[in-house]
Amino acid sequence: MKKHAVLITILFALTVSLVSVSAIFWEFYKLNYEQYIDHIFTKYTVITQIYKEHQQRQSSEIMLEANLAVYDLEVIKAKEQKTEILSKSKLLKREGFKSFNTSLMIDEKGMYAKNTVANLRATMLQYRRKIYFYIETPSGYILIEDNNLKPYNYINILYTYATIFFIISFSFVLVLQKLRPLIRLRKKIALYGGGDMNVSFKTRSEDEIGSVADELEYARRKINNILESRTLFLRNLMHELKTPIAKGTIATQMLHSDKQKERFSSIFKRLETLVNEFAMIEEVTSLDNKKDFSEYRLVDIIDGAIDIAMVEREEVSVEVPTDFKLQASYRLYTTAIKNMIDNAMKYSTDSYIKILINEKSELCFESKGECLKHPLQYYIEPFTKENPSKNSFGLGLYLVDSILKAHRQVLAHEYEDGINRFIFV
Repeated sequence: MKKHAVLITILFALTVSLVSVSAIFWEFYKLNYEQYIDHIFTKYTVITQIYKEHQQRQSSEIMLEANLAVYDLEVIKAKEQKTEILSKSKLLKREGFKSFNTSLMIDEKGMYAKNTVANLRATMLQYRRKIYFYIETPSGYILIEDNNLKPYNYINILYTYATIFFIISFSFVLVLQKLRPLIRLRKKIALYGGGDMNVSFKTRSEDEIGSVADELEYARRKINNILESRTLFLRNLMHELKTPIAKGTIATQMLHSDKQKERFSSIFKRLETLVNEFAMIEEVTSLDNKKDFSEYRLVDIIDGAIDIAMVEREEVSVEVPTDFKLQASYRLYTTAIKNMIDNAMKYSTDSYIKILINEKSELCFESKGECLKHPLQYYIEPFTKENPSKNSFGLGLYLVDSILKAHRQVLAHEYEDGINRFIFV
């Protein structure tokens, strides 16, 4: 969800906009429709008046039809047609009301006015796109077709609604189209972060996203140049250091004093160890994603680490299933395990280490000894060591931590009942 927050927000805005516009047009349609029906329904008053006069005067049907024809109205006479219209038509509006008639009467007392109240009902119907008025009175009923009126036409409103709907949808399509370069840019950034140093951020777009892509391309080139310069510098530096160390080691053998020979040999050996550790750190930091990783049995890696550490097999106990495998760089992971073995040999009280897989399928290194005086984070910093007199430069756990990070793991520490337990989590 978070990866597509912008897209989801845009789609949500589009949905809300379209729903809101649809709701507004629907309400407008209903209001306009009701107003149209109310407007044309007023014609029933003319029809009612003509029909009442016809009943009062008892005029002929021809006269009634002539009076209605003036208003473009036509009486429906056929019984079958009446039945069909009344049964199948759509009711548009119906209203009941009272009719008041006043007439002059003469009796022995003279003339007087007589008021007559009649209950009437007017119904407006629609059938096959024609409008009909059905008038009911106490003395009869009549069904009239209005040749002038037409059913409500919603085409104009529908056309307007469809136009606005299309404009909003098209606008959001344009927004999404503008976001496509941003999606491609995100994928390229992910590739670059994953180790593809040759990915290009160039784009033909000249908008804000294009400006960001150009800046990223400039930053990529600058970072690549810095990394290449750093790698070249470190490799040349280590190469230049190894030459005098080798010469110094050879020259040491020519010394006559055994004490001086031993002293200089120790110095050059420490320098060579330091250069090798620097080379290993440079390899870890420049590791290109996981393209150099392969699947290995963990017991094979541990056996290789024991051989490199040059310790007796009796001093190391390995309790790891033979079918336990992992994706790793063999050389780097072997070095990490070798450094853990060296660390246990230096600081354990009995020079014994136990290597096992715990219940969480994590690799553990257990050895007897005193608890660490500082948090583990203190010891994984470069050039940090517990005992300055030990023959170490303080890069062992730092190198282990760097190798584990390259393998998406971390180094953890536990202390329980006199046992130091280092775990590859």
